[in-house]
Amino acid sequence: MEIIHDEEDTRFYIRLEGGEAELTYSITNNGHMDFDHTYVPEQHRGQGIADRLVKEGLDHARACKCQIVPSCPVVETYVKRHKEYDDIVRWE
Repeated sequence: MEIIHDEEDTRFYIRLEGGEAELTYSITNNGHMDFDHTYVPEQHRGQGIADRLVKEGLDHARACKCQIVPSCPVVETYVKRHKEYDDIVRWE
C-alpha cells in the first residue's frame, strides 16, 4: 500500500478497493501540523492502516522539523503509545 502525501489538500492517503483511507491535517498559526482526522473505510478497519498513516504523518513532520498537535483521537492514542514522538508533540 502506497501512502501518498497531498500537500495541497493537506492529507496523507492510501487508495483502497472501495475508497480511500486518510489522515488530514491543517497548519496552525504557530506553524504546527494539527492532525485532525483519520478515516479508514469500514471493510478495511482492523488491518493497521490508520497506524501506518499516522506513522507516515509523524515521520514527515519530524523530517520537516515540524511540531504536531494530535487533535484526532487516533493520533492522540498513537503518540501516547509511541513515546519516541514525544519530542515533536505539542498539546494545545
